Order: sequence, then C-alpha cells, then structure tokens
Amino acid sequence: MTDDKENSGDGPSKKALKKAQKAAEKAAKKAEHKAQNAPQLDAQDTSEEDCAVGHYGNLTMIRSQEKKPVTHIEIKDLNRSLANESVVLRARLHTSRGKGKQAFFVLRDRQYTVQCVIAVGEEVSKQMIKFVCNITKESLIDVKGKVAVAGQKVEACTVQDVEVHVTDVFVVSAALPRLPLQIEDAMRPDVDDPEGLQVKVNQDTRLDNRILDLRTPTNQAIFRLQAGVCHQFREALRAKGFIEIMCPKLISAASEGGANVFGMKYFEKEAFLAQSPQLYKQMAIASDFGKVFTIGPVFRAENSNTHRHLTEFVGLDLEMAFTHHYHEAMYAIGDMFTSIFRGLRDDHAVDIATVNKQFPSEPFKFLDPPLCLTFREGVQMLKEAGIEMDETEDLSTPNEKLLGRLVKAKYDTDFYILDKFPLAVRPFYTMPDPEDAKWSNSYDMFMRGEEILSGAQRIHDPDFLVERAKAHGIPIDTIQSYIDSFKFGCPPHAGGGIGLERVTMLYLGLDNIRKTSLFPRDPKRLTP
Repeated sequence: MTDDKENSGDGPSKKALKKAQKAAEKAAKKAEHKAQNAPQLDAQDTSEEDCAVGHYGNLTMIRSQEKKPVTHIEIKDLNRSLANESVVLRARLHTSRGKGKQAFFVLRDRQYTVQCVIAVGEEVSKQMIKFVCNITKESLIDVKGKVAVAGQKVEACTVQDVEVHVTDVFVVSAALPRLPLQIEDAMRPDVDDPEGLQVKVNQDTRLDNRILDLRTPTNQAIFRLQAGVCHQFREALRAKGFIEIMCPKLISAASEGGANVFGMKYFEKEAFLAQSPQLYKQMAIASDFGKVFTIGPVFRAENSNTHRHLTEFVGLDLEMAFTHHYHEAMYAIGDMFTSIFRGLRDDHAVDIATVNKQFPSEPFKFLDPPLCLTFREGVQMLKEAGIEMDETEDLSTPNEKLLGRLVKAKYDTDFYILDKFPLAVRPFYTMPDPEDAKWSNSYDMFMRGEEILSGAQRIHDPDFLVERAKAHGIPIDTIQSYIDSFKFGCPPHAGGGIGLERVTMLYLGLDNIRKTSLFPRDPKRLTP
C-alpha cells in the first residue's frame, strides 16, 4: 500500500519534485553549454561599452506621429560637389558584406545605387557593425553619413565617383530574411549560359512575386518608358487638336456583336466588359467633337496563350473626322507614331540603355515620314521571297514577321504602314474601297514585324451599315444601338486602336508582353 501522506496536502508530490529538479538541471547545463560556445563578438558586446548608442537601431513605425522638415536627398543627386558634406538617404539595402571591423553595403533607390562604408571608430561600435551586417536584404533603411570621393571608380554602382561614409543607420521597414527571389538574380543579363552557371529567375516566379520583381532597375526603366509612350501619345495628339475623352467599360451588349467578351451580372440584367471603346469614340465624332482619343483598359476573352496576347491590356485609341479622304487620318496617326518614337529616343535614352543591358536588342529604327505600302505591295514582297498566297488572303503571324524582316532589309525601318486590306478580312463596319469593292479603306501599322494598330474608315451611313452587317450575317438587333448612333448625321471618320503593352514590348525588342504589363492578365493568370 502507498502512504496516503505522500500524496496528500497542498504541495507537489515527491515524484513531481524529482521531475522538476531534473528539468532544471538539464536547462542549466544547456545554458552553460550555450554560454561556452557563444561567438566571441557576443562576449565583447556585453562587456564593451557601446559608443554608438542612439546612432543605429529600428525606427518606431511611422504613423505620421509628427511633422519634420524633409532633409533626405536622393541617390541620383550624389556627386563630387557634395564631397565632405553630411547627407541623409532613405533607400533599400541591396547587398552587404562585413570585413573585420568594417562593412560595405550598397543602397538602391529605383535604378540608382551607391556604395556605403562603415568602420569601427569614435562614433561607430562593433555592435553597430554587427547590427548593420544583420539587416536583411531589401529592408528600407535611413542612412546618414559624409560624402567622400571614391578612391577608385565604383563599377558596380550607378554612382561611381563618390561613396558614403556612414555614421547612422536606422531600419525603417524590415524585409523578411528569406526572399522568394534574389534581386541580383532577377537583374542578370539575358545571355547564353550553356553550362548553367548563372542563377536565373523564371517568368512564373517573377510574376508570382511581382512586387520584388518590379524593383529591378530594368523593370523600373521599362515602366518609365511605358509612361513616356502615354505622355508622347497625348502630347502628339493634343498638338493636332485632339480632345481626350473617357469611355465606359461596362456595356449592355457585346462589342461589335462578337463573342470574345467577359459577361457579368449587372443587378437584374446582363452586362459585358468592353472589348473596345470604338462605339463611344464614334459617338463622340457624331457629337461634333471632331478629333478624340482615350486611354483605358480593354478586355478580350480570348484563350490565347501567346507571347503577345493579354486578356486585359491598356488601349490607346483615337478617332477623327476627315474632310475628303481617310488618308487624312491615316497619315495623322503615322505622324503621331513618329513623334512617339522620336520622343522616346530623345527623352528615354538612359532607360533604353538600362533595358538593353539585361535584354540586348537592336535599336528601333523609323522613317520620317513613315513608310506606307499597299497590301498588294506587301504580298508581292512575300511572293518574291517564296511565299505562296493569294493577294486577298489575310496575313498569318509568320508572314507578318517575315514581311517585317523584308521591309527592314529593303527600307531600313522597323515601323511601317500597310494600306488597303482586302474587304473580306475586315469587320463589317469597314468602308469598302469606292473603286474596287474587293479592297477596303483600312490599314494596319507594324513594329518589328508585328501589328500594333488596326484601323480604317468606318461606315458612317446607317443604311449602308445595315447592308454590310447583313452581308456578314450579323443579327441587326445585336448592334441596333451602334447603328442608331449614325441616324442624326455623322461626319466621315477614321481611327484605330493601339495596345500600350505591345508597343512598349516591340520598341524595346522584348520577347514577351508580360514583361511590359505591370500585373499581367492572361487566360492562366488572375493574380497578383
């Protein structure tokens, strides 16, 4: 029998006491072992006075607690004229390495980088060096220091003639220690690596972690240039008297009576996402706006998984009334492209060079005024190159690219216009050629052998529009609102639509449109 006294009372049993004693002894031994094997620096940290207290650490979360003068400057503004001056920078920690009693690290702000040096001294302690070396890559930090002329050119940074000798470092926002991709890997030049020695980041990894991917200097340059395309588009058209309009993206019927639309429930009715702002551009012309353009999202429910197709892209669309001939509009659009290309060449040379460093390509060439060929002339060039096709047959993608190469070889231009397409391959609202109904008053424009604009004179007479719709087998009730737009008198007009991402891709000579879409949408991708 057991002694009841052993298990009675308020205190623990002897068995529980023995178990607790063993656990305490085990913990003590573990602590002793850890202390004996701790790094020497830790021992020094606890025994030596920290002379840098207050000059490094983690900032309290910025919640707009107080207003202060902004004293920070940008990395791009660092130069020899600031030598020996104290500066404050806010940027990301790109790379760092400790070396004895000093550390070197690189700060990155967008595409600009600068080398920083910190060394143990009167105001910098070993503890501070250790803190800096333990800051995770991609953390946002504040750095204070003196600008010094570099002993030799800092080849790895964009700021090459000066560096910053650091006195203060504070972490503003820390990144996780483990990153899904390394920025240095995402920046590697796209060159042949037959032995597989260089780590490369594949496209899905980039797009799954787009926030990190977009931080590379190349991506920063791509989207600055893309913003430049929009700016040049607006400025070129405003100079020609165009007005910018905003068009609805929710519509009650499928655009152009087509099937490649995204449907949705709109309260108790059905609605669609617009495939094109064309109806509204034309309505603006009928409303006497004269010349209009718009920039906005376009949606295409096409299950096309190619290098140049997206289900949502940014459309640059324009329409204008003309007096006598649709060429008035066609050449205005051609001149607009020339203005865009000239503006990109002159204003974005650094961005173009940055992209070419990672993704090499030939400089984009264009003529002023732009080259214009008829469809029949293009087909003849293909036939002379050995392609068998009828003169009224539409261009296939391979033939488009081949014709682009032939035009480049003969005329030394990457941009050209192809006029007078066969009527049979164009939409019902395209105006037929008045001399020969086999042809149409329509045109496409190409960059590096790929179509970037499709346009035409639109039929502005409602009765003729009904006739052409019936010829295409389109039920009139599905496009009645479109036809009604022209019943109160409408000027003859023409226009076209451009894909912003495609123009950016082809101007820079990139191989995939997903590189020029901030957050791409295709049949397989709906996030992030």
